[in-house]
Amino acid sequence: MFTSTRGGARGGLAVPFALALLLTTMAVAVWKHREPAVVEPPFDPLAQALASGSRIGNREAPIPSMCYTKTEGVSNPCWTCHTGGVGVNVMGDASLQAEYAFSDVGLTNQWTNLAVDRTSEMAGISDAEVLRYIREDNYTPLRAALLGRPGGFKGWIPDLDLTLGFDAEGFARDGSDWRAVRYKPFLGTFWPTNGNTDDVYLRLPKAFREDSEGRPSREVYRLNLAILEAAMTADPEVKDVSALRRRVENVDERVGGVDLNADGLLTAGVAEVRGLPSYYVGAAAKVRVRRHFYPQDTEFLHTVRYVDPSAPSLLSRRLKEVRYSRKVEEHEDMRVRGFYADEQEKKMQARLPVFPGTPELGLLNDHGWRLQGFIEDARGRLRVQTLEEHVFCMGCHTNLGVTVDQTFAFPRKVPGADGWREQDLRGIPDVPQAGHTRPEVLTYFERVRGGDEFRANDELLGRFFVGGRVDEQAVRRAAKGGDQDLAWLLTPSRQRALDLDRAYMLLVREQSFTKGRDTLLSPPANVLTQVENGSTGLEDAGLLFEDGRLQLVWD
Repeated sequence: MFTSTRGGARGGLAVPFALALLLTTMAVAVWKHREPAVVEPPFDPLAQALASGSRIGNREAPIPSMCYTKTEGVSNPCWTCHTGGVGVNVMGDASLQAEYAFSDVGLTNQWTNLAVDRTSEMAGISDAEVLRYIREDNYTPLRAALLGRPGGFKGWIPDLDLTLGFDAEGFARDGSDWRAVRYKPFLGTFWPTNGNTDDVYLRLPKAFREDSEGRPSREVYRLNLAILEAAMTADPEVKDVSALRRRVENVDERVGGVDLNADGLLTAGVAEVRGLPSYYVGAAAKVRVRRHFYPQDTEFLHTVRYVDPSAPSLLSRRLKEVRYSRKVEEHEDMRVRGFYADEQEKKMQARLPVFPGTPELGLLNDHGWRLQGFIEDARGRLRVQTLEEHVFCMGCHTNLGVTVDQTFAFPRKVPGADGWREQDLRGIPDVPQAGHTRPEVLTYFERVRGGDEFRANDELLGRFFVGGRVDEQAVRRAAKGGDQDLAWLLTPSRQRALDLDRAYMLLVREQSFTKGRDTLLSPPANVLTQVENGSTGLEDAGLLFEDGRLQLVWD
């Protein structure tokens, strides 16, 4: 038999020639008939929204799930959003505490995710898997995907580099002029103990960041931000503008030629605004300062995140949502009053809400704010929200009695320099709302009789409620003068945090956000699946409150 020898006859590996030929022939055949490699197409963040089209299954998506709470004449979470008209917000929707007043469509609770028990599926997700998932970066790839999208993207493309972070004054290190805002989170849903952490960033228009010669100036920008802070956080019940006081970061009055502290001098190191100036400064010197109104083209970037139990701030790296808003139109006071009157008329006539816009461009409300949202797809990548998912966002940012120019966070900013950095609850006390004397969270616990709208947070019930009553002494430890803070009051146990993360991860995999995006460990008992319009029972029980405010008493 002939043999083929590689490396010579001595010490080589001899292979029969026929066998070698056979192996070579087989290899060529396999190569010729092998399956082509699967090349995954580039991720298109807009694809899911385009596929969904203009379909809206729930025409009352602006009504949040919390509005279907069983009040039973004993629990009133409604006061936090629906309150008496104050200041320029004359919505005055406190009557919604007293009566269910839904449209025919709204009578059926379409947030059916509330009734789904996912405890068995949650058990299949390990702690390690949760932590690995929530610590991944899904924000940076979003910008790359939008910039690389064939045909481009007409909406807002994220231009804040979260990886580079922020400097000691809270300004983005990427030069984008976004500034981090530290604030007291709104009541209930956005507490870490209820499954969400979040962060807010603010950017004023270009003119507010330049001096009178049109040159970029951080000092002018800081001065304008101090003026805005004083205008937006002011107690609406104080009618005399000259009586307003706001502690701000140290600013130099000389760069803007404005006497903020009303001492008759222009000096550096001023840390208080007394009253309000008539105009902003620098290149924005012709823009009027309007109490409780943002200037046109003000931008907000709001990230909603998981709870990372090991992160000092509790904020996960992975984002559940990216919410962007821009004030594209500014309306005078009388027209704003007209919008509120129109909204009240629509509610009386049970007319269904309509918002102009598209998922790619965002939706526009009457007050001139354009809102754009991104949310996780089934693989955790951030994608553009569908039209219906966008409509959901409009409910809280259009014509609520408690909002300040349709926003929540900035009027709750921590005063001064300590409020210009990334969100962190450590060191923030439980201060009262404007017009109140009792701490805000304590007031919430007392009026709601629970730690969330559905009274489903068993951990808070166990910590701060004894026999159904609030342990006031314990809760007051987080108030001013106490030995604790909001982080102590509102941080979940490690196990609860991971379980809340698991629960939301399942919603992501299902992509069932149009049925609700609440983070709950099991179906809550205090939910109405069908509403019968009429009394909530709260008025007869003496539990109506028209004093809900966003602004806080810090000093």
